[in-house]
Order: sequence, then structure tokens, then C-alpha cells
Amino acid sequence: MRAGDELPPLEVPITRTLIVAGAIASRDYQDVHHDAELARQKGSPDIFMNILTTNGLVGRYITDHFGPTAVLRRVAIRLGAPNYPGDTMVLTGKVEEVDGDTATVRIAGANGIGRHVTGTVTVAVPAGGAG
Repeated sequence: MRAGDELPPLEVPITRTLIVAGAIASRDYQDVHHDAELARQKGSPDIFMNILTTNGLVGRYITDHFGPTAVLRRVAIRLGAPNYPGDTMVLTGKVEEVDGDTATVRIAGANGIGRHVTGTVTVAVPAGGAG
């Protein structure tokens, strides 16, 4: 792994099942993550993904690339455009810095209406573990 390396993009289909399952798994029972009618009553066109699901997908993106021995040391993300059902989020990343067995990766995830997530992930990759 070297500074400037780009990670291959990961396409994530945004399904109702993914949104609801992610909310349940993270114990986020806010109605906007599982009840379309209540989400509309609150001004959203549909249910939308919660930040904990996005955080998990970002972690998966990094560990899929760097391998099963990779350890996430820091994840700092910010949400933008919501992930609604029927869209696709494409995650991309670029290694910004490498210090020994640790890399800082700038990530972004875009969907059909804009940037859903941006941020950085610091990942430790023991020798022989980088993809």
C-alpha cells in the first residue's frame, strides 16, 4: 500500500431490506428508517439509511480491500444526500498517507442525488495483509 493508491469502487444497491435490516441491527428504531408513510409525513420522500449502516458499509469497503487482518483504528464520516431505496451508492477511496503498517484512506460514497458520505478511515494492516 502506498500513498496515492486508489481502491476499486464498490457498488452497493440500496434496498428497503438493507435500510430496515441496518436500522434493526443497530437498534435504531426511528420510524424514518422503516415506515415509508411516517417518513413522508415528516417530509422525506421515503425511508432512508441511518448513519450506523453507512458506517458499517464504509468499514466493509475498507476491510474488503485490505483483507481480514485489517483493523479499523478510526472512522470519521459525515453524511450528505440520503440513501433512498432503489438507488445505488458507489464507494470510492484513495490512500492519503502510509505510516508503517497504518494507512489513512479518504473515502466517498455517492448516489443518484449526490454525495452520501465523505470522510477518512485509519486502518492498520499487519505485514502481508494489504490487498
